[in-house]
Amino acid sequence: MKMSNESPIKTVNPTTNKVEKIYAEMTMAQIDALFAKADDAYQSWHKTSFPERAQVLHNAATILRERKQSLAKLCTIEMGKLLREGIAEVELCADIFDYYANEGANLLADKPIPVKYGKAFLTYDSIGVLLTVQPWNFPFYQITRTAAANIMAGNTVVLKHASNVPQCADIMEKILREAGAPEGVYTNLFISGSKVSELVTDPRVKGASLTGSKPAGASFASAAASCVKKSTLELGGSDPFIVLADADLDLAVQTAALGRLFNAGQVCVSPKRIIVLQSVADEFIEKAKSLYQNIVVGDPLDPNTQLAPLNSEKAVQKVIKQVELAVTEGAKLVLGGKRLAREGAFMQPTILTDIKPNMKAYSEEIFGPVLCIYVVQSIDEAIKIANATEFGLGGSVFGKDEKEAIRVARQIITGMVYINHTTGIAPELPFGGTKASGYGREQAEAGIHEFVNPKLIRVTTPDAAY
Repeated sequence: MKMSNESPIKTVNPTTNKVEKIYAEMTMAQIDALFAKADDAYQSWHKTSFPERAQVLHNAATILRERKQSLAKLCTIEMGKLLREGIAEVELCADIFDYYANEGANLLADKPIPVKYGKAFLTYDSIGVLLTVQPWNFPFYQITRTAAANIMAGNTVVLKHASNVPQCADIMEKILREAGAPEGVYTNLFISGSKVSELVTDPRVKGASLTGSKPAGASFASAAASCVKKSTLELGGSDPFIVLADADLDLAVQTAALGRLFNAGQVCVSPKRIIVLQSVADEFIEKAKSLYQNIVVGDPLDPNTQLAPLNSEKAVQKVIKQVELAVTEGAKLVLGGKRLAREGAFMQPTILTDIKPNMKAYSEEIFGPVLCIYVVQSIDEAIKIANATEFGLGGSVFGKDEKEAIRVARQIITGMVYINHTTGIAPELPFGGTKASGYGREQAEAGIHEFVNPKLIRVTTPDAAY
């Protein structure tokens, strides 16, 4: 369906800032009909066997791998991702589908509980229709990590994707249908974000998941709580990257600086605050500057490009304003800070230092290619800065002494900490945060257990109940 350019649901290519495709927003009557189909599909889907569900997921994984080039290109067109990054994202999605297809039955198997008399066990029942709201920065991965686990668990999933990646949203539903998922098992909605909270309260929705901003998460969770529904939230991060004195400096610079440019810096677990001990700070900054001065910024479809555009004109303007404010407040602009003189939402690789607690940039999330470097005198000060933010998603510690690196990692208040690596992603590893970064986990065993009912079944006699 197409409509006027006023629709919020459209593809605007960030490489050119040109509108490429427009979708009509669904009416409430259409949405109601789709929820009815999802609810109806659940009545039969949750009765299917694990092997039947697994086959659908395996089929989806095969389709994703076969079409990874075209799907990756669609990511590039809709939100500007480098083509090779898009290919890696699609491959990761295929791995997640296969992981739950292979492991789902074991992860949801009855769990015996040792008791004095008789026997007891937990059985994991699906709960029904789930509403999931996902962002644009990983158009396929964000929806896969919710969809794969819950489809395998026997739930049905209704997706409200970001309005700027409608083609990715549409094609994922088609892929799952082609893979054998019955109509209603996975459904995409073309609606604006303003309607989401209203949908959460629909009595057919039994659980709700959102990845997005803190304000959106607060509204979403409030709507779910008002009708006693479970929700999970992933609300971004301001991840610390601590460089200890014994770290391999070249490796640390390479990992932090290039990690910050991945997906044009638009990653919740990107290394956003680089915390370096004074003894190695000058060398670290010079190495990072030298690396950034040689970064190739350009067409994300060109294999030589290292930094793609941001996802939209609005996004690049916001990041530039954040950098300008930091400099106004006293931060030092070592490099970059400007947009490129070309069409599209392109920004220079940027380095900021001398960021102090009174500055907004000290604790907020900058969602773009901006490397913020903090120089500290001690490990205790590094840990203090690492925790000086309302967010708590991921983090990294670089150092050769593994025991010491783990000691530091234990003191960082986040959901994940990686040693000698940026915060990463793998199907078998739980993903999620704490504090204002949200609650709940996706992927791994934790991910498939979020929206099931762990029901106790107890077998005993009246005279031996305990």
